[in-house]
Amino acid sequence: MTQEARSAAISRKKTPAAAGKTDSRGRTGNEAAVQHYQAAVQLLQQGKYEKALGALEKLLPEAPAELQDRCRMYIITCRRQMAKGGLSFLTPEEHYDYAISQLNTGYYEEARDQFNSILTGHPAADYAYYGLAVLEAITGHAQDCLNHLSRAIELNPKNRLQARVDNDFQNMVDDPRFTELLYPEVP
Repeated sequence: MTQEARSAAISRKKTPAAAGKTDSRGRTGNEAAVQHYQAAVQLLQQGKYEKALGALEKLLPEAPAELQDRCRMYIITCRRQMAKGGLSFLTPEEHYDYAISQLNTGYYEEARDQFNSILTGHPAADYAYYGLAVLEAITGHAQDCLNHLSRAIELNPKNRLQARVDNDFQNMVDDPRFTELLYPEVP
């Protein structure tokens, strides 16, 4: 091999200068891109498709070659999920289960939206009022909790018995209005 051929082969093996540059945190371009990619995938897994789409589209031009195909695939996934529109449930009870899962994972606003959506289509759904009461108890909104629980009990008196043993109302046990609602005086 000639000297020129060796020099050319060595120069082709060198990494581009941009890949070795560091950002303000001392990370190389590839490390930063991988971290942005991981954050975007996490958004996608959480069902935050619009945010994930924006992050992936922003990352795509700067992403290393090994991430570009994955970014494109996830961009398509985000667009498909967003095109599906909202969630669909076969029954209001199934919708309630989803709302409870949102509540249990700490997505309180999403849970509130789901409970209210149930009540829009089924205004006599006592379990949705009960779910809202639990949500309001957890988030410290005593009056709203009492209002929703009162309506749930009015629609289904068994909710009174359930609320007496439900640990989700722990924040409410010292409130005399709560006690009065669960243990009314019988004339």
